[in-house]
Amino acid sequence: MKFSQPHSLKQIAEIINCEYVGDDNFPVLGINEIHVVTPGDIVFVDHPKYYDKALESAATIILINKKVVCPKGKALLISDDPFRDFNKITNHFKPFVSATNIISSTAKIGKNTIIQPNVFIGHNVVIGNNCTIHSNVSIYDDTIIGNNVTIHANSVLGANAFYYKKRPEGYDRLLSSGNVVLEDYVDIGAACTIDRGVTASTTIKEGTKLDNQVQIGHDTIVGKKCLIASQTGIAGCTVIEDEVTIWGQVGITSGVTIGEKAVLLAQSGISKSLPGNKTYFGYPAEDSRTKFKEIASIRKIPEILELLRKQK
Repeated sequence: MKFSQPHSLKQIAEIINCEYVGDDNFPVLGINEIHVVTPGDIVFVDHPKYYDKALESAATIILINKKVVCPKGKALLISDDPFRDFNKITNHFKPFVSATNIISSTAKIGKNTIIQPNVFIGHNVVIGNNCTIHSNVSIYDDTIIGNNVTIHANSVLGANAFYYKKRPEGYDRLLSSGNVVLEDYVDIGAACTIDRGVTASTTIKEGTKLDNQVQIGHDTIVGKKCLIASQTGIAGCTVIEDEVTIWGQVGITSGVTIGEKAVLLAQSGISKSLPGNKTYFGYPAEDSRTKFKEIASIRKIPEILELLRKQK
């Protein structure tokens, strides 16, 4: 998330009431997660395991829970609880604004777009031309929808990221300030859920088609002309490259990449990145031919055991 105007390091430190290392006027342009940071961004880190990754990232302001050597050209915000203070900054610059109408007055809807009854459209939503939004769809704030998009009944675009920190008293949610972007000619089936990015965009690219009951997690990017069948669940921060086919009930863990034109057969479980132009099956998913040979071999085990028994 980029701020509407630059702020100084001192101003940000005052918002969260913390110490800082760097010039008072060091420029702060936004706040982002580590996988999408650019110079001028704040990134937070609260575990020694990830200190180096944060300090060496493109972010130039590191919100951290320990005084460390500040890299040249960067600044530090020293906090006893970076997770909490990241939320404070998010809430300061992007507070939740409740709706007063079923379609916000700030929404922009293109020509020849059909909005069926009982559709909710939040603040600052942009919908292009020639779209059809069916009944009971909920489109949360800041969602951007291209031209010639169809969204079927009961789908939800822009719910919070599933991102929590465990505390002694329970789970603390990381606030979401990102959005959802659907490019041109995307079709979304009935009862699909696409979560907003934490600080950036969850993106479905041009020509991709989702079946009913598909879940896509925060900050995931789905490429062009993909097909995703019913009951597939894709975790956050995943990259699905162009023209990937995903059949029903596939589960994909967070942070992996599925290569271009890969095919994931039904009920497969994806726990690591997979190269493109191949077909995969099983859990953990492997090349489908290898997996089917493996299954055929397993079926022969009773026969082999019976032969061994007779030989005794």
